[in-house]
Amino acid sequence: MTRKVAVIGMGHVGATVAHYLVACGFTDDLALYDTNEAKVRADALDLRDAMANLPYHTNLTVNDDSQLADCDVVVSTLGKSKLVDTPDHDRFAEFKFTRTQVPLVAKKLVDNGFHGKLVDVTNPCDVITSMYQKLTGLPKEHVLGTGTLLDSARMRACVGEALNVDSRSVVGFNLGEHGNSQFTAWSTVRVLGKQVIDLAKERHVNLADVEERSRQGGYMVYKGKKYTNYGVATAAVRLTNALLSDARTEMPVSNYREEYGTYLSYPAVVGRDGVVVQLQFDLTATEQKKLATSAKYIKDRVKAEEQRAASNKVQHKS
Repeated sequence: MTRKVAVIGMGHVGATVAHYLVACGFTDDLALYDTNEAKVRADALDLRDAMANLPYHTNLTVNDDSQLADCDVVVSTLGKSKLVDTPDHDRFAEFKFTRTQVPLVAKKLVDNGFHGKLVDVTNPCDVITSMYQKLTGLPKEHVLGTGTLLDSARMRACVGEALNVDSRSVVGFNLGEHGNSQFTAWSTVRVLGKQVIDLAKERHVNLADVEERSRQGGYMVYKGKKYTNYGVATAAVRLTNALLSDARTEMPVSNYREEYGTYLSYPAVVGRDGVVVQLQFDLTATEQKKLATSAKYIKDRVKAEEQRAASNKVQHKS
């Protein structure tokens, strides 16, 4: 079966996602989109030139809306990373730009009959994922965000460094918002066959320091080069591959949780039909409180945006 993916937004992240998909032969057809025609055409040409030295062939198209009708997965990577250059590296700083672009992309998807799965990378991730679902009318389980898949990877890397093991040997999750209200659910983290809380006591590792280092990871990358791309693009491609291959992989992605009434990051099993199983952990009372606080923050921001959009509609009509 032919695999077809679209990447919308060919900035640092989108271009990295596209290169990863092409270099590894993860998709047969790749549709690229960007409002900067010269940039997206240059990327397509660059990727075409790379194929002569790759073991895979990928069919490329540029800004062809008709390709959206039969895409298996659309990845939204549009954004304006320079807006995140704030003291607290708040991902909501991009919202004033992304909230104007997402409705345009959603309309394009609807108008061209897209009925596949949508992966959102665009920030603020949880709010934008919610916007995409409401604006496209796609089933909630078919619209996902990369969420804390990257944040969990950063946490696993920091735990691995502290305990001198490969990050892939660390199992556990960051939950909540892909933003400042997220937290590491230490009760879910295991390494070397033990609960990390117990192992940290044995090894005299301060988990609060580890959590702070992982939280600051994205900011340190951004501080050095004014954007992030490899980590989040890898997370996006991993999620895309789980959808394409019906992998049924457990991963912490932004998915709609009825009990909180919002999109937020919580582990789910992802396969060809999107979110196929939602997990439920026995979190500690403190973790439950942190998750509820994070969920409220996301819901409040979604509600505020809906009120702003409604107000703008009224003003335009009058």
